[in-house]
Amino acid sequence: MHQGMGLEAYNALPMRRAVHAVYECCYSVPLAADIARARPYDTHDALFRQADALLFGLCEDSIDGILQAYTIGRCWERRPDVQAELATAVTRYSDRFGFGFIMCTADCRADEILAVLADRMHNDDETERKIVRNEMARINRVRLERMLGPEGGFYNW
Repeated sequence: MHQGMGLEAYNALPMRRAVHAVYECCYSVPLAADIARARPYDTHDALFRQADALLFGLCEDSIDGILQAYTIGRCWERRPDVQAELATAVTRYSDRFGFGFIMCTADCRADEILAVLADRMHNDDETERKIVRNEMARINRVRLERMLGPEGGFYNW
């Protein structure tokens, strides 16, 4: 994955490389191409807002395509019993909604993920799809931030 390239470097990439860098963040070639086409960005926040606007403008079929690329139930939990509990909960979720569970899990413990899974099982399909888009936007933001690095760029000795 591209990491810490800086906004100026991203803005200067050839189109194909810019699409590739963003695809690693959002798992959608059309979305990545639209984000790359909107360059140059003045700030990180401008890129993030554009990414959100484009994501929320996608049709459900496009969202379903993106969901296929996500790893289902990934967690850093090492205890086999908790891993099994997570796997069971994720399978129930997938059976209920017809797509894999996604959640921006930065700094989340397994018990927190299990609690969210249990809560989201009570949602109707429309509500859950809205939550999924919001989680995708959060995940994209984390990945785009990693791709760009700090707002002011890295200090070069």
